[in-house]
Amino acid sequence: MNLVLCVFGATACATGEDPQATAFTGVPNSSNPMSMSSPMTAPTEGMGSTSAPATETDGVDVTTDATTTGTTAGSDTDAPATDTTAVATTEPATSAGTDGCPDGGLFCACYGNMTCNDGLVCENDVCVPESEPVCGDGMLAGMEECDNGAGNADTATCKSDCTLQKCGDGFLGPGEACDDGNAVDNDACSNACIAASCGDLVVQMGEACDDGNAVSTDACINCKAAACGDTFVYAGVEQCDDGNASGGDGCSASCQIEAPQCGGNFTTGWCPQNGTNQQFTRCESVSNNNKTCNNPFIKYGTVENGVPAQHGGNDFNAWCTQLGFSGWSGQVGYGSRPCDPPQGRLFGCTGYDEGVWHWCDWQDGYWLNQQLNYWQCNDGAQVTSITCQ
Repeated sequence: MNLVLCVFGATACATGEDPQATAFTGVPNSSNPMSMSSPMTAPTEGMGSTSAPATETDGVDVTTDATTTGTTAGSDTDAPATDTTAVATTEPATSAGTDGCPDGGLFCACYGNMTCNDGLVCENDVCVPESEPVCGDGMLAGMEECDNGAGNADTATCKSDCTLQKCGDGFLGPGEACDDGNAVDNDACSNACIAASCGDLVVQMGEACDDGNAVSTDACINCKAAACGDTFVYAGVEQCDDGNASGGDGCSASCQIEAPQCGGNFTTGWCPQNGTNQQFTRCESVSNNNKTCNNPFIKYGTVENGVPAQHGGNDFNAWCTQLGFSGWSGQVGYGSRPCDPPQGRLFGCTGYDEGVWHWCDWQDGYWLNQQLNYWQCNDGAQVTSITCQ
């Protein structure tokens, strides 16, 4: 016992410490000599160190530098290190649209409606560059208006440059009568790609008007402005139109009806054949200072427009004197004229309706106030002119 104490005392003396305070501090008071060994087992290598003994927690030395990044100083390298610093907050995984790759962008997710930004197309939910369009491959792409592949042609619905056929492009396409490639509407090809023609409602060069109809009594006749002397009676403006600018022939130079100047003058109005029972003569036109009647017509009572024809009973001298002339000049012309109903063919006679010479119905002779019955003309035997003196 004394030997042991001396050993501990020597150690304490060597360190300059009070052996009593050092060696026996906290040693339980026991008379059992073996109990003295318990405090002796606590000191280990390094008992001479003045540092406080390390306290292990789950095998990790927790003696740390508070200013370090959290690495434990003097830790057992065989035990897992514990990082005591705060762990950086990690954001949860986000969609492509919020993870630096906006929806609709190149190699990013497509929009919800499977579309992408301009120049991109959606393939497998990813926006990729749109392929360069190839005109003629039969696939509509890019700025192409159409693409019928091998069917593309400048005269087809889809032209060779993959644009649609349209009026005014200079190419004659389906349904177009012409295409002059301009926007001039009054030239030979209209803006509707229709060849110019009278009646197309477009006033072309050389036309005075174009009302789109075939009416010959309005202000526009065959694409020419109605005028006195054109042989067409302009309704509401002209009373007659005998195709000339002469007066005194039943139709004045202003196309107004004149009182017939009968008695030695042919007119376009009805002049009585003196000595007959209501038989009259008028001319389609007159010439030779009103001495020649062109295409004469005859009226008997109320029935008009009988057509005189060549016949052995014709007495042209009697006819001229009935109209106020001194006689027949000996000149008469023949040709083809129609005599469709209610017109009819005539010949000269001295019987039937009356005993004086007059014009009679070719069929049965009678026609005063009754229809004409013979309609076969246009055989070159109709009177086309008669000249009196």
